Amino acid sequence: MATYTLPELPYDYAALEPHISGKIMELHHDKHHNTYVTGANTALEKLEAAREAGDLGTINQFQRDLQFNLGGHINHSIFWKTLSPEGGGEPEGELAEAIKDSFRSFDNFVKQFTAVATGIQGSGWSVLAYETISGKLVTFQLYDQANHIPAGVYPLLMLDMWEHAFYLDYLNVKADYVKAFWNIVNWQYVAERLETAKQVTLVK
Repeated sequence: MATYTLPELPYDYAALEPHISGKIMELHHDKHHNTYVTGANTALEKLEAAREAGDLGTINQFQRDLQFNLGGHINHSIFWKTLSPEGGGEPEGELAEAIKDSFRSFDNFVKQFTAVATGIQGSGWSVLAYETISGKLVTFQLYDQANHIPAGVYPLLMLDMWEHAFYLDYLNVKADYVKAFWNIVNWQYVAERLETAKQVTLVK
Protein backbone atom coordinates (compact mmCIF):
# COMPACT_ATOMS: atom_id res chain seq x y z
CA MET A 1 0.00 0.00 0.00
CA ALA A 2 1.35 3.41 -0.98
CA THR A 3 2.34 5.69 1.89
CA TYR A 4 1.86 8.90 -0.08
CA THR A 5 -1.16 9.76 -2.22
CA LEU A 6 -1.95 12.58 -4.63
CA PRO A 7 -4.40 15.04 -3.02
CA GLU A 8 -7.32 16.35 -5.03
CA LEU A 9 -7.29 19.99 -6.02
CA PRO A 10 -9.66 22.10 -3.89
CA TYR A 11 -11.05 23.71 -7.08
CA ASP A 12 -11.53 22.92 -10.78
CA TYR A 13 -8.56 23.06 -13.14
CA ALA A 14 -9.84 26.22 -14.82
CA ALA A 15 -10.92 27.95 -11.60
CA LEU A 16 -7.78 30.12 -11.44
CA GLU A 17 -8.07 31.51 -14.97
CA PRO A 18 -7.01 33.91 -16.38
CA HIS A 19 -4.12 33.97 -13.92
CA ILE A 20 -3.20 30.31 -14.33
CA SER A 21 -4.72 28.30 -17.16
CA GLY A 22 -6.65 25.10 -16.69
CA LYS A 23 -4.19 23.31 -18.98
CA ILE A 24 -1.26 24.18 -16.74
CA MET A 25 -3.17 23.18 -13.62
CA GLU A 26 -4.09 19.81 -15.11
CA LEU A 27 -0.54 19.03 -16.23
CA HIS A 28 1.00 20.44 -13.05
CA HIS A 29 -1.23 18.46 -10.71
CA ASP A 30 -1.90 15.22 -12.59
CA LYS A 31 1.56 14.80 -14.12
CA HIS A 32 4.22 16.70 -12.19
CA HIS A 33 2.86 16.37 -8.66
CA ASN A 34 1.86 12.77 -9.25
CA THR A 35 5.41 11.99 -10.38
CA TYR A 36 6.74 13.15 -7.01
CA VAL A 37 4.20 11.01 -5.17
CA THR A 38 5.20 7.95 -7.20
CA GLY A 39 8.89 8.73 -6.71
CA ALA A 40 8.52 9.08 -2.94
CA ASN A 41 6.72 5.75 -2.65
CA THR A 42 9.30 4.06 -4.87
CA ALA A 43 12.14 5.47 -2.76
CA LEU A 44 10.52 4.10 0.41
CA GLU A 45 10.23 0.66 -1.17
CA LYS A 46 13.87 0.70 -2.24
CA LEU A 47 15.00 1.84 1.21
CA GLU A 48 13.11 -0.99 2.85
CA ALA A 49 14.49 -3.54 0.36
CA ALA A 50 18.04 -2.26 0.88
CA ARG A 51 17.72 -2.53 4.67
CA GLU A 52 16.38 -6.06 4.46
CA ALA A 53 19.20 -7.07 2.11
CA GLY A 54 21.84 -5.35 4.22
CA ASP A 55 22.81 -3.26 1.19
CA LEU A 56 23.63 -0.15 3.19
CA GLY A 57 25.80 1.29 0.43
CA THR A 58 22.67 2.34 -1.47
CA ILE A 59 20.88 3.90 1.51
CA ASN A 60 22.23 7.41 0.96
CA GLN A 61 21.11 7.55 -2.67
CA PHE A 62 17.64 6.24 -1.90
CA GLN A 63 17.39 8.69 0.99
CA ARG A 64 18.24 11.57 -1.37
CA ASP A 65 15.60 10.28 -3.79
CA LEU A 66 13.06 10.27 -0.97
CA GLN A 67 14.05 13.77 0.14
CA PHE A 68 13.66 15.19 -3.37
CA ASN A 69 10.35 13.51 -4.18
CA LEU A 70 8.83 13.99 -0.76
CA GLY A 71 9.82 17.65 -0.95
CA GLY A 72 7.99 17.93 -4.27
CA HIS A 73 4.92 16.25 -2.80
CA ILE A 74 4.78 18.44 0.32
CA ASN A 75 5.59 21.68 -1.50
CA HIS A 76 2.85 21.15 -4.06
CA SER A 77 0.33 20.05 -1.43
CA ILE A 78 0.85 23.41 0.30
CA PHE A 79 0.95 25.34 -2.98
CA TRP A 80 -2.48 24.19 -4.18
CA LYS A 81 -4.09 25.42 -0.97
CA THR A 82 -2.35 28.79 -1.06
CA LEU A 83 -4.21 29.46 -4.32
CA SER A 84 -7.92 30.25 -4.54
CA PRO A 85 -10.36 31.60 -7.14
CA GLU A 86 -11.59 33.89 -4.34
CA GLY A 87 -8.07 34.93 -3.37
CA GLY A 88 -6.11 38.12 -3.82
CA GLY A 89 -6.25 41.43 -2.06
CA GLU A 90 -4.39 41.85 1.21
CA PRO A 91 -4.30 39.75 4.39
CA GLU A 92 -6.08 40.86 7.53
CA GLY A 93 -5.73 40.40 11.28
CA GLU A 94 -2.67 38.79 12.84
CA LEU A 95 -1.15 37.86 9.48
CA ALA A 96 -1.33 41.46 8.30
CA GLU A 97 0.27 42.65 11.53
CA ALA A 98 3.02 40.01 11.30
CA ILE A 99 3.83 41.10 7.73
CA LYS A 100 3.93 44.74 8.78
CA ASP A 101 6.14 43.92 11.78
CA SER A 102 8.62 41.94 9.68
CA PHE A 103 8.62 43.91 6.40
CA ARG A 104 7.32 47.36 7.48
CA SER A 105 4.39 47.17 5.02
CA PHE A 106 2.49 44.78 2.79
CA ASP A 107 3.88 46.52 -0.31
CA ASN A 108 7.43 46.02 0.94
CA PHE A 109 6.70 42.35 1.53
CA VAL A 110 5.30 41.94 -2.00
CA LYS A 111 8.41 43.56 -3.46
CA GLN A 112 10.75 41.36 -1.42
CA PHE A 113 8.86 38.14 -2.14
CA THR A 114 8.77 39.03 -5.84
CA ALA A 115 12.52 39.68 -5.86
CA VAL A 116 13.09 36.32 -4.19
CA ALA A 117 10.92 34.59 -6.80
CA THR A 118 12.29 36.25 -9.93
CA GLY A 119 15.88 35.94 -8.71
CA ILE A 120 15.90 32.15 -8.48
CA GLN A 121 18.61 30.67 -10.66
CA GLY A 122 17.23 27.49 -12.16
CA SER A 123 14.31 25.69 -10.52
CA GLY A 124 12.86 26.31 -7.09
CA TRP A 125 10.34 28.08 -4.90
CA SER A 126 9.83 31.49 -3.32
CA VAL A 127 8.82 31.01 0.31
CA LEU A 128 7.37 33.10 3.11
CA ALA A 129 7.93 31.37 6.42
CA TYR A 130 7.57 31.82 10.17
CA GLU A 131 10.91 31.67 11.96
CA THR A 132 10.09 29.79 15.14
CA ILE A 133 12.82 31.22 17.37
CA SER A 134 12.49 34.95 16.66
CA GLY A 135 8.78 34.88 15.88
CA LYS A 136 9.43 36.89 12.73
CA LEU A 137 8.45 36.23 9.13
CA VAL A 138 11.24 35.57 6.63
CA THR A 139 11.53 34.92 2.90
CA PHE A 140 13.95 32.58 1.19
CA GLN A 141 14.66 30.72 -2.03
CA LEU A 142 14.12 26.97 -1.96
CA TYR A 143 16.18 25.31 -4.69
CA ASP A 144 14.79 22.27 -6.49
CA GLN A 145 12.40 20.69 -3.97
CA ALA A 146 14.31 20.33 -0.72
CA ASN A 147 17.64 22.18 -0.76
CA HIS A 148 18.67 25.22 1.31
CA ILE A 149 15.82 25.21 3.82
CA PRO A 150 16.78 27.45 6.77
CA ALA A 151 16.65 25.73 10.15
CA GLY A 152 13.70 26.47 12.38
CA VAL A 153 11.28 27.81 9.78
CA TYR A 154 7.67 26.84 9.04
CA PRO A 155 6.52 27.62 5.46
CA LEU A 156 3.40 29.76 5.18
CA LEU A 157 3.22 30.78 1.51
CA MET A 158 4.98 29.03 -1.37
CA LEU A 159 5.20 29.98 -5.04
CA ASP A 160 6.34 27.35 -7.52
CA MET A 161 8.99 28.88 -9.79
CA TRP A 162 9.75 25.75 -11.82
CA GLU A 163 9.11 26.42 -15.52
CA HIS A 164 6.36 23.82 -15.71
CA ALA A 165 4.30 26.02 -13.35
CA PHE A 166 4.08 28.97 -15.72
CA TYR A 167 5.76 28.49 -19.11
CA LEU A 168 2.63 27.65 -21.13
CA ASP A 169 1.03 30.89 -19.96
CA TYR A 170 3.91 33.31 -19.47
CA LEU A 171 6.82 31.82 -21.45
CA ASN A 172 10.02 33.06 -19.79
CA VAL A 173 8.54 36.24 -18.31
CA LYS A 174 8.66 35.27 -14.65
CA ALA A 175 7.68 38.74 -13.46
CA ASP A 176 4.27 38.52 -15.15
CA TYR A 177 3.61 35.13 -13.55
CA VAL A 178 4.48 36.45 -10.10
CA LYS A 179 2.32 39.54 -10.66
CA ALA A 180 -0.64 37.33 -11.56
CA PHE A 181 -0.03 35.18 -8.47
CA TRP A 182 -1.07 37.98 -6.11
CA ASN A 183 -4.60 37.88 -7.57
CA ILE A 184 -5.19 34.32 -6.34
CA VAL A 185 -3.36 34.06 -3.00
CA ASN A 186 -5.52 32.38 -0.36
CA TRP A 187 -4.66 34.61 2.59
CA GLN A 188 -7.06 32.78 4.89
CA TYR A 189 -5.09 29.56 4.44
CA VAL A 190 -1.79 31.40 4.96
CA ALA A 191 -3.21 32.87 8.18
CA GLU A 192 -4.22 29.39 9.35
CA ARG A 193 -0.70 28.14 8.74
CA LEU A 194 0.68 31.06 10.76
CA GLU A 195 -1.49 30.10 13.72
CA THR A 196 -0.21 26.53 13.50
CA ALA A 197 3.39 27.70 13.14
CA LYS A 198 3.14 29.71 16.34
CA GLN A 199 2.52 26.49 18.25
CA VAL A 200 5.76 24.90 17.00
CA THR A 201 8.75 24.96 19.36
CA LEU A 202 11.97 23.61 17.88
CA VAL A 203 14.37 24.98 20.47
CA LYS A 204 13.62 25.39 24.20
